[in-house]
Formats: sequence, structure tokens, C-alpha cells
Amino acid sequence: MSTVLVTGASGFVGSHLLPELLGAGHRVVALVRSPGAGEKVTRRLPAALAANVELRTGDVDRPATLPAALAGVDAVVHLVAIPRDRKGGKQLLAVNLDGTRNVIAAMQATGIRRLVHLGAMGVEDREELHYAKSKARAERAVRESALDWTILKPSLLFGPGDGFFNIVADLVRLSPGIVPVPGDGKSRFQPLHVADLALCLRLSVERPTTVGNAYELGGPRTWTYREITAEVCRAMGRRRVIVPVPLPLIKLIAGAAEAVHLPFPVATDQLRQLALDNVGPLDGVHAAYGFIPRRMEGELQYLRRRKAQQGPMPAA
Repeated sequence: MSTVLVTGASGFVGSHLLPELLGAGHRVVALVRSPGAGEKVTRRLPAALAANVELRTGDVDRPATLPAALAGVDAVVHLVAIPRDRKGGKQLLAVNLDGTRNVIAAMQATGIRRLVHLGAMGVEDREELHYAKSKARAERAVRESALDWTILKPSLLFGPGDGFFNIVADLVRLSPGIVPVPGDGKSRFQPLHVADLALCLRLSVERPTTVGNAYELGGPRTWTYREITAEVCRAMGRRRVIVPVPLPLIKLIAGAAEAVHLPFPVATDQLRQLALDNVGPLDGVHAAYGFIPRRMEGELQYLRRRKAQQGPMPAA
């Protein structure tokens, strides 16, 4: 078995990936930015699994911290990324692009060749799309490196502790009988369960045949934004009227909230991203990894609980 360093170990995908790796017998080095993040990592794991995790402090934004963190590892799974910022895309580029470049440089300097990189489905290098641009450029940096790389590009992820579906669930809780959806609600997605992504990540580490390949990974069907919202309502047992809201109006409200640093469920950059469908081949997971990912229907009951009470799903 391998010793695998995981960046972003304390995050959403990391909370599901670590049990997957540890359950398969791998040793994990969790890169964390602080002792508090390290405690979060170990607290989420059973004691028997936590014993095979080594915490190392480092930050992809601080290149000098990375070589020591990489000592003695066989492979790196790079998960660190942020979805939005309030600096016109500058922070997205600093973390998503420059952070990836720093990991690549540290691996090259220490002689570690195996990199599994978490990209994103449907991203394009377009100046007006801050998140998409940062992720697309990071993927290009990985492809152009001399490392033995694999890139996984998932669609929306669902599962305990997720981001997007919990945001929709919070809107359902707050709504007075209606739930707004941006535009006509017809933007398409291909939701993938985070546990299925964790399995794909683990298999990528283990299978040399994945080297040099990028995989678009989604669930077994496509969903519109409106259909996703309706499924969230069903899972929560809430009856709501779903109301399309013109994009210009939502952009105006989101922009005003950003200007005064108030929280708002979606960023203006994310609203621009809705112009691009977030879908790939329906058999992408099966073709690449040999299993059929779970459907979303009936899998969102965790949204009945608040995000902080959901916890990661244990590995099978």
C-alpha cells in the first residue's frame, strides 16, 4: 500500500476520501494549515483509522512549507480549491492556480511523481469566469507538468457536508412558501455522490493505467437547476413553489451583497457560470472505473439536518 499526502484533508471531499484510502490499507499524510484543522481531521475518523493518519502542517499558498510535508510520500491527491472570493477573482487564482503550481513545483523538487488532481467539470478559461478560469488554468498546469498525473473533473457533488445542496436546503428552510431559482432554472448538472468520487480518487492512486488521463465524472442522469431544487424539497419533506427569478435581478442583489460583504447564497461569478452546462458522458464513471455511481433520488435525506450536524458518510 502507498503513503498518500492529501491536500485539503479537512475539507468536504477530504472528509470522505480519507476513510476511503485508510479503509483500503493506505497510510495517509494529511496536509493541514493549523492544529485546529488537524483536530477536525482526526475527530471525524474512527480511532482505528486515525492511527494511520499523520498530520503535517503546511499551506499550498506558502511554497516553503511544502517540501518537508512531502517527505516520504508516494503520491499526492490535491484537493485544495475555493469556489468563490470577494476580490474579483484574485484569491481564486492565488489558491486554485498558484497553489496548484506550488504543489507541482514541490513535487518536482522532491522527486515525487504521482499526482491525482481534483479539477472540475465544465470549466473554461474565459476572463469573465473567475472560478472556471482558475480551475481551467490549474488543470493546464498539471497537464504541462512532467509528473505522472491524473485529473478528475466531477460535476456537482452531493453527500453529507456538501456545499451546493446545503445552500439550496437553507433557502428552502428560510423561504415563505417559495424557493427562487436563477433564470429559467434550466441549467443542467450531473450530480455525483462524494463517496463515488472518493472511490474514483482512490482507484486513480492505485491504477497506473489512469496516468496521463483526465476524466469527466458525473452521475447516471442529468438534472436541471429546477429539478434539483424540487428534489431537495422532497427530501426535506417541504412543500414549496419554485419561482424562476430573472438573472439580471439576482445578479443585482448578489453584486450589492458582495459590495458590502454580506453573505449571499450565490456569487455573481457563479451566476455567470450558469451559462455553461455542467454535464459530461453519462457512463463516464463506469467507463473509467468500472462501477455505476449511485443515483441522487432518495439520497438527499441528510439535508433534513443542518450542515454542521450531518458529518461525513463512513466508507463502505
